[in-house]
Amino acid sequence: MNRSNTEPGQGNAKALARLLKAWKYYREVPISSFYLEMRAAEYTREQSSVFYWMDIYFLLADLQVGSLAAMNDPTGTTGRIQPCSSSANKIVALSKLDTAVKRAKKAYDAVKENDLEVAFEYWDKLFGDMFPAYD
Repeated sequence: MNRSNTEPGQGNAKALARLLKAWKYYREVPISSFYLEMRAAEYTREQSSVFYWMDIYFLLADLQVGSLAAMNDPTGTTGRIQPCSSSANKIVALSKLDTAVKRAKKAYDAVKENDLEVAFEYWDKLFGDMFPAYD
């Protein structure tokens, strides 16, 4: 995480991970915080810059496409990193991820249409009515 956050041209891995963990917390998603941090670090290593309004959608969509697959520890110290503590929790997490991707996509589309009020409505839904108001 620290390496992905400080490499030249990279950064913002921690902030993007915090957004993912806010979603996890406010929506009670049974997924590992460490897993989300590592996925954010992996994602930002491939980006030349991060724009939170779109990258939260792209990262959630990546997680969805990968079906929350286990991942190798990039440092090689812990082996495989599991997304959830059980199969039942993974099913719940995938369902909540599907909803999150739909909401993040609607917010993304609204920003592209320059409708920030609608974007804020969907970000608020994404983050369990805890996102700052559009005023």
